[in-house]
Amino acid sequence: MNREQISGIAHADHPIKSPLDDDSVRRLLERGLPRGNERVLDLGCGSGEWLLRALAAHPQLQAEGVDISGDALVQARQAASGLGVQERLALHHQEATDFSSPHLFDLVLSVGATYAFGGLLPTLAAARKHLAPGGHVLIGEGFWEREPSQEAVEMLGNFTDLATTVDRVVADGWTPVHGHVSTRGELDDYEWACWGSLASWALDHPADPESSHVLETATTRRSEWLRVYRDTWGFVCLVLRQTSD
Repeated sequence: MNREQISGIAHADHPIKSPLDDDSVRRLLERGLPRGNERVLDLGCGSGEWLLRALAAHPQLQAEGVDISGDALVQARQAASGLGVQERLALHHQEATDFSSPHLFDLVLSVGATYAFGGLLPTLAAARKHLAPGGHVLIGEGFWEREPSQEAVEMLGNFTDLATTVDRVVADGWTPVHGHVSTRGELDDYEWACWGSLASWALDHPADPESSHVLETATTRRSEWLRVYRDTWGFVCLVLRQTSD
């Protein structure tokens, strides 16, 4: 079973692939979509959950998503058809770093996918290329709530603290107009959902040759969360505008 399949099972009960509950997602989208008739782009959309929720809430919205996972995009198309929003959603199977469009977008999303661009600032540089004047960027990024262990850094990446993260964004020419720091409940719910879904799948499919591997993965990841980074890692979403267009 490959990484993409593992991720699909892990997120079965938490389709937003970040530590955010439904109310937080809704509020962030409301802040990024003040009119409701915007053109939206998600760089690294996965199964399109952010776009699907935006389209369902705003009948005049147009959206596009980019991802390298063909399976995730198939899932997004099926979900869009079920919601009746498929005609307002365009999906592109390619690297987000290579995506180009004749359109500019009023909202550019990249939540929990900055790794695809090599970090926070490169992701913002990519978003800037697609952003219409006066538009918003919604970006989600990890940060260290307190000094991490070396093991945590090696496991999750070389993040900074929250204040430094925001300072870097501002120095890059952006002004935060809204933000949300994931609560302890959101962080814990996300981890329990991911590793619980994996464990449940393994227990429900004992005859599957991948069952023991999936259960081992769930056990390992749960232990890493509880022992290595639960008390140090946080997640922030920022709604940004360019300081000067």
